[in-house]
Amino acid sequence: MIDHAHDLASVRDATDRLLTAVSALDDAAVAEPSRLPDWSRGHVLAHLARNADALVNVLEGRPMYVSAHARDADIERDALRALDAQLADLRESAARFQKAGEAPADWSRTVELRNGVTDSAARVPFRRRAEVELHHVDLGVGYELEDLPAEFVEREIDFLAERFRGHKDVPSTTLEAGGRAWTTGGGAEGGPVAVRGSAPDLLGWLSGRRDGSALSVGGGGLPALPPL
Repeated sequence: MIDHAHDLASVRDATDRLLTAVSALDDAAVAEPSRLPDWSRGHVLAHLARNADALVNVLEGRPMYVSAHARDADIERDALRALDAQLADLRESAARFQKAGEAPADWSRTVELRNGVTDSAARVPFRRRAEVELHHVDLGVGYELEDLPAEFVEREIDFLAERFRGHKDVPSTTLEAGGRAWTTGGGAEGGPVAVRGSAPDLLGWLSGRRDGSALSVGGGGLPALPPL
C-alpha cells in the first residue's frame, strides 16, 4: 500500500540532507564534474530543481515538461549558476513540490509523466524521493548508496525490478539481497539468472550506478540492463 503522506515526509527529510551537503560546497565545487557522464554538479542540482517543478505540473494536471528540448535547455541554462542561486532554487522548488503534495487531491487517480508513462498519483512523492536520494549520491560529495535509508533501498529495488519485468532485452532474473528476493526480466531468451549481493550493490547495478562487479551471478552472465 502506497502511503503518499509518508513519502512526502521522506522527501522533505531527503531534501534536508541534500541541502546540508550542498551548503558545504563552494562555487568551484559546483562547477566540478558529477558522477553522471557529461554533467557537472551544477547540472545535477539544476535537474533536481526543475524535476520538482515538473512533478508539480504532473500533480496539477499539466504536461510534465513542455518538451524534451525545453527540459534539456533549462538544465543547461541553470547548471552554470553560483552556489547561492542553486541553493535558493533547490529550496524554493522543493517547497513548491511539498505544497502541491499537501493539497487535497484524489491520490488514486492516474497521472502522466514523461514519454507517455503513467502512474498512480500516490507514487509521485516516492518518485521524487528517488530523484533526490540517488542524485545526492551522484554529486560525489560523500553520500553513498550505503548511506541511503534501508527502507528506501528496498523500495527502489522493488520499483526497478518491476520496471524491468518482462523487458524484451532482459532474461528471467532472480535478485537476492538481505534475505529478500525479487524477480525481473523474462522477455529475452536465457536464464534464469540468479544475482546476489548487498542491497546497495544491487540497487547500484539496477540503477546504472555500479557495474555489478561486486555481485555474484549464477546461471549465466550478468544481464545487460537497458538505460533508465
